[in-house]
This record gives sequence, structure tokens and C-alpha cells, in this order.
Amino acid sequence: MTVIGCSVFPILEVERCGLPKFSSSNSNIPHNTLSLPENNTIKHLIVIAGPTASGKTGLSVSLAKYFNCSVVSADSRQFYKEMRIGTAKPSAEEMQNIPHFFVDTHSIRAPLSAGQFAGEAQEVISELFTQSDFVVLVGGSGLFIKALIEGIDDLPGDEEVRQKWNDLFRTKGIEVIQQELARKDPEYAKIVDQSNPVRLIRALEIIELTGQKYSVLRRGKKKVNTFQTHYFIVNHEREKLYRHINQRVDCMIQQGLEEEARDLFRHRDNQALNTVGYKELFDFFSGETSKEEAIAQIKQNTRRYAKRQITWFKSIAGAIWGTPEDLFQRITQKFKVI
Repeated sequence: MTVIGCSVFPILEVERCGLPKFSSSNSNIPHNTLSLPENNTIKHLIVIAGPTASGKTGLSVSLAKYFNCSVVSADSRQFYKEMRIGTAKPSAEEMQNIPHFFVDTHSIRAPLSAGQFAGEAQEVISELFTQSDFVVLVGGSGLFIKALIEGIDDLPGDEEVRQKWNDLFRTKGIEVIQQELARKDPEYAKIVDQSNPVRLIRALEIIELTGQKYSVLRRGKKKVNTFQTHYFIVNHEREKLYRHINQRVDCMIQQGLEEEARDLFRHRDNQALNTVGYKELFDFFSGETSKEEAIAQIKQNTRRYAKRQITWFKSIAGAIWGTPEDLFQRITQKFKVI
């Protein structure tokens, strides 16, 4: 068997990491089998979200082949050219000639914020809708998906206040920042990426400036889109998902994650690299942990991250949950014939 990627649900007949293949009812997925009215002008954004290692990539490519459309990635780590193995980035073979956007498009030297992504992705999607009635948006970065679909709230900022929290983070560590946010805004603390100091500090900055909880302020007026959004969340039993995560991490190590992280070690203070899969190996390189401990921590932290992702997506009203196979059937049936 040839291992060509680290997603636990391979795309169609592509085998990845020796795990069960994702399979639709027909492996020869037809292109544009829809029967839509000739005067149809409605555009559809098919959002495929869910926790890491759940099979989003395979499902998104299968849907793109079915709709004969493009895929836009909303994975905040796959943007970066320098991070390949640790982000489970799909290979060219796995993408199966389907156009993908926001994969390998940016550098860690210029991190992309949720607001910047929303602006850039909106332009790309608008152009894609001139070519097709469908676009598949896929990723597990809930904030980036939300920014694109709902817009970014116009919230205040102050450099001095932000610097105060940054100084506290540097001197006392991330645990103090986490505790402060949990005390001031427990609702947001439950869903934010606890390993991301930028988001933690931004929330504390806004809370201090406004005197209100960030979780309340961020529920601003939604922007009006020119397309219909259909939200689908890939879901599995918790034990099964955790097993997939552990297998994926083992696969990444086999593929050379340690070597990739060593190449990036000199950039370890970069915001984009303060993420699961890299920061644990950086601790190993610094002599703070053993290699075995680092790998165990990657698995544990990835499971924790998946749990937070699930919590985030549970807040999305009207989203349809299911396995990759279930969602493929439901989506293609929904848009099969009008």
C-alpha cells in the first residue's frame, strides 16, 4: 500500500494511511448531473465543516466532482506554503484536478486574519459563481467560516490595552490568559481555541474596552449574501473520531512531520506556527520533552482541539450533521432534480 496523505477518509478510491476508504454510492461520480431550471439564478455555497480528521477533504472533493465546481478551503493552517504535513494538506493527487483555493496561497511571514480571509475569499467566490451555481467551502476553522458568511463585527481596538495583555502572556504564560478569559467571558472561553493567544488576547482587549462580554458583542448584524448557504457538519462517534486522530498523527510522523518541524524551528515564534503538531515538536527540539512525549501531546492536543471544534459547530442553527457517506447522499439528493 502506498501512503499518499493523512486524511482518515480518503477521496473516493484513493487510499490514505491504510484507513477505511470514503465511498459514495457510485465511485464514478457524474459531473453536473443536476437538472436545474434554465432560468435558475440562485447560487449555492455548500459548507462542509467539522472537526479535524473527520473526512471533510474527501467529501468536499466528491461533491465538487458531482457539481463540477471548485473548492475553497477555510482551514486557517492550510493557507501557508511552509506547513504541509502538519496541516494534513491534500496532495495534488488527492485533489483530483479539482480547483482548490486558499491552499498554499500565503506565507507564515504574513499571517492571514479571519477578516482578511473573508475579504479575499468573498472576491474568489464571487468570481467562481460566474462559472458555476455551486461552490464547496470546506474547513474546520469556525471563525474563518463565520467571518466569510456572516461578516466581522466592527469592534474597537487599542494598542496599549493589547500590549498589556501581550506582556502578561509573555511573562506569565498562556494559562493566565486562559483563566482571565474564563473568568470574564466563560461562554466565549468554551468555544475559542485555547491554544491561540491572539484570539484570547483580542477577546480580553475588547472586553476591557467595552465593559461587555465578547460573546455578546460578536453577535452583530449578519451581512447579506448574494448566495444561499447550506451548512453540513461531518460527525462521528467520539471514540471513532479520536481513533482517527491518533492514526493520523502516526501517519504524519511516518511522512516526516519531525523533519518539517525542524525546518521551521527557527520561525517558532511566528504566530502561524503556534499550533498543534508543531509547538509540541518545538518543545522536543528545545529539550523540554522527549520525542515520545511530544507525539503523545500532539494526539492529546488534537483531540482537545476537535472537541472545541464540535462545540463551536453545535451553535450553528439549521446545520445538518452526518458521516461523510450520509452527507454525500443527502446533499446530492437535495440538489439532484428540481
